[in-house]
Amino acid sequence: MCRPGGEILKYSAVRPLCRENPTGPRRRRIRRKSMFRLTRDVRFAVHPHSLAAGAVEGRNGFAGKPPITGLGQPYYRLSVTVAGPLQPNTGYLLNIRTIDEAVRTAVIPLVSSAVRHGGGDGGGIVIKDCFQALAGALAPTRVEAMELHLSPFTSLSTSADPAGGGDGQMVFLHHTFEFAASHRLHNPAFSDEQNREIFGKCNNPHGHGHNYVLRVTLRGRPDGEGRLISIEDLERIVDDEVIEPFDHRHLNVEVAEFGDLNPSVENIARVIFERLRKPLETAGSRLHAVTVWETPKTSAEYRGGAD
Repeated sequence: MCRPGGEILKYSAVRPLCRENPTGPRRRRIRRKSMFRLTRDVRFAVHPHSLAAGAVEGRNGFAGKPPITGLGQPYYRLSVTVAGPLQPNTGYLLNIRTIDEAVRTAVIPLVSSAVRHGGGDGGGIVIKDCFQALAGALAPTRVEAMELHLSPFTSLSTSADPAGGGDGQMVFLHHTFEFAASHRLHNPAFSDEQNREIFGKCNNPHGHGHNYVLRVTLRGRPDGEGRLISIEDLERIVDDEVIEPFDHRHLNVEVAEFGDLNPSVENIARVIFERLRKPLETAGSRLHAVTVWETPKTSAEYRGGAD
């Protein structure tokens, strides 16, 4: 769904909850208010005139606001998720112009200052400060989550939801990789007919291939430089433990874990998680989740049990 400005808005609603109240003379149903989540993407560039440019009239367009104007300028996308009931007179949870204005007045100056003064090396401290600043600017509306996209493949996020591992101070680092591999979905305990019926073309005896996309998410409190881990160390560990052993391999034949384990996308996510967990702990980082996309339409996430 779109609103003026060309930005994509994502909505989700939690179904109203009802329960019986047996305390009164009559049993009556209590209906709780619907809770909605609204996500707004705000794009901006950091350059010598970015603070002044933030006051320029214009839409939150594809070039951002402040817009990117040339080479050597950091360009960011900030995803903000707010939660709450709808305003009955407008049908809005919150006017997106209010979110845009709050981001530009409370968040962009913090990011710009960190970049200009070299304090944004890891970004973890900045994302926490931005979250707190935006929560204050948008109060009483609840800011549920914030994700700062540093590139199409790397982002930092934090959340106010303890159930998801966040508390506004915990930072998540997301980094994306890719590898190509073939596999066959087959259970030797099934008959050939059962295997064909359950797995279809994925049961091809000669296997079939995918271009897998892998997102690794780390969780923790950033160090004095705002880092959970250096990107170089993260990429080295993932390359050693996953990319080299998996890329351009037949998973059933060439990866030991799948000798007796069906390489479904769910099991691939779990195997990768277990391969990465200890090396990342040794490097001082905590693995939060592994997500694997088998196709653009199918993905599986594994978190390794309760944190």
